[in-house]
Amino acid sequence: MDINQIFENNRSWIAKKLENDEHYFEKLSEGQTPEFLYIGCSDSRVTAEELMGAAPGQVFVHRNIANMIPNTDLNSMSVINYAVVQLKVNNIIVCGHYGCGGVKAAMQQSDLGILNPWLRNIRDVYRIHKKELNAIENEENRYRRLIELNVLEQCINIIKTAEVQKASDERCLKVHGWIFDIHTGKLIDLKIDFPKIMEGIKEIYRITP
Repeated sequence: MDINQIFENNRSWIAKKLENDEHYFEKLSEGQTPEFLYIGCSDSRVTAEELMGAAPGQVFVHRNIANMIPNTDLNSMSVINYAVVQLKVNNIIVCGHYGCGGVKAAMQQSDLGILNPWLRNIRDVYRIHKKELNAIENEENRYRRLIELNVLEQCINIIKTAEVQKASDERCLKVHGWIFDIHTGKLIDLKIDFPKIMEGIKEIYRITP
C-alpha cells in the first residue's frame, strides 16, 4: 500500500462515519469505557477489533511479539494497571494465534540477537511443559500446542499481579485465554479455569489479603 493511500483511506473513513452519524467524532472524543483488555500478538494479520467485531471504545488493546506478559516488562505491567485500576475493565483476554512467528522462532536453536531475551520467555514455557511437548511427535502439532500453552502461562502471569487479584476479589474480574485460528478465522476459547488457577497460586503469589 502506498503511504499516500493511507491518508486517502482516512479521508474516506471520516466521510463514511460522518455520513452515518454527524456527531460520531464528538462522541468518540468524550472518553472510553472498555469492558475488555485484549493482549495479543503484533502480527499484522491479527487485529483485535476486527476479529472480535468490536467498535471503537469497547476494547483496550496491547500487542507485542507472541502476546507475552513477562512480569518484569514495565510496558505490559503498566497497560494492565491502567486497564484494571483506571478503566475498570472486567475481562482480560490473552489471544495467541496459530502460525505465530515468535513462538516458531523460540522453538529453533538459533541466535536472534536482541530478540533472545524476549524469546527466552517462550522457551521457559517450553521448559515448564517439556514432558508434554516432547511427547508430541508431529512437529506442527507440537508447535500449535506450544502456542496454546504460551497463552495459558501468560494468563497465569496476569493472575500473579496485585491489580488483577484485587479486582477479582472486588468485582469478579476474569482472565480468558483464546487462540485465533488464522487458517479458518475462528476464535477458540481455551477455557482456562480461572478460579482454579487463582486458588492454585495463592500459596506463593497471593498479594492481596
